[in-house]
Amino acid sequence: MCSFNTLPPARLRPFFAHPPHLVLLVLLCLLLLLTGAGCSTGKEGEGKNGQKKRAAVAVTVAASTKKTVPVVIDAIGHVEASATVEIRSQVMGTLKTVHFREGDEVKAGELLFTIDPRPFAANLAKAEAGLAKDKAELENARREADRYALAAQKGYVSMEQSDQAATRVTTLAATVKADQAAVDAARLELEYCSIRAPFTGRTGEIRSDQGNLIKANADTPMLSINQTRPILAAFTVPGHHLQDIVRYRAAGTLAVRATEANASKEPLTGTLAFIDNAVDPATGVIRLKASFIDSQQRLWPGQLIDVRLHLTDRADCIVVPSQAVQAGQGGMYVYVVKEDQTVSYRPVTSGMLFEGETVIEAGLQEGERVVIDGQLQLADGSKIEERGRTHDKEKEAAAGTGSTQGKQ
Repeated sequence: MCSFNTLPPARLRPFFAHPPHLVLLVLLCLLLLLTGAGCSTGKEGEGKNGQKKRAAVAVTVAASTKKTVPVVIDAIGHVEASATVEIRSQVMGTLKTVHFREGDEVKAGELLFTIDPRPFAANLAKAEAGLAKDKAELENARREADRYALAAQKGYVSMEQSDQAATRVTTLAATVKADQAAVDAARLELEYCSIRAPFTGRTGEIRSDQGNLIKANADTPMLSINQTRPILAAFTVPGHHLQDIVRYRAAGTLAVRATEANASKEPLTGTLAFIDNAVDPATGVIRLKASFIDSQQRLWPGQLIDVRLHLTDRADCIVVPSQAVQAGQGGMYVYVVKEDQTVSYRPVTSGMLFEGETVIEAGLQEGERVVIDGQLQLADGSKIEERGRTHDKEKEAAAGTGSTQGKQ
């Protein structure tokens, strides 16, 4: 006998015939879906069609200008003395007197050191005495030669004796010349005891003190002197600038400005004085020197300085702040601000840099406004809000609020 289930099939059961926990779960899901749909329709920042609006990007803007830009080459150089001399004694003796203080500025011909002159004065006196003795013998030999010559003519003496007398005169004459040379040498050595400055300059450290025995032409100098008026600045520039430097220098004197590191004073202005005769093949740079009349003695030999070589001036250049020019896959570009406060991507050809500004060779006109800060958040057609204008609006709003409160 067969038995049948009295319950209807599952697909025919009413909805509420399901277990209660399943019904509650389904109702909860429907409620969440309805709530999310209601919230999504009320979000801020969406348009009528449900599309999100992009907020304006805050940027800083500057206008391109037309100006005359100097063509310059910047480099780092070091100061050199225009002349340097190392003082050494040319005679051996005891250092008797030092006539200056180390670090003083001395003039040309000024007495620096005195070597004890007494031994050299004695040598000079001895040489002068020998010269006087030989001169006297020469005079006597000449008189004897004259007598022998006269006696030989009369036959009182032989011609051989006359010739011997004449030979003695010649020998003594040569001896007198040698004595004169010895006197000159002794006098020169006596002069070497007084060591003088060869030119005007600043002295360095004294390496030989009073009382020391000084050797002639010693390896270590007694003193060094640097000529600092004028003073030189040596620097190097890339070799590809050489043709421009030579061409502009042929047309006139090239000005060079020197600035000390962390200096607040005005730069010193000098002239290009030297171009080396070869480009260094190892580094590809060429060595230059500029001359400066440093009356205030701001520059010191060995000091590092910033050097700017001025070649010429270019008129009517379009320039923008350098931070406006960006590098992309297609080259250099800027974002140009349009009247509707959107930006346009603009490829440009950039030129030289000068004091934080870049020359635009092509792609931009005078007066066009470009973005100089905030480019990373921009794309072609992006809406912008200028930071300067935003601050002005805030100030105006604050001023308006204050005036309204005052009226109340």
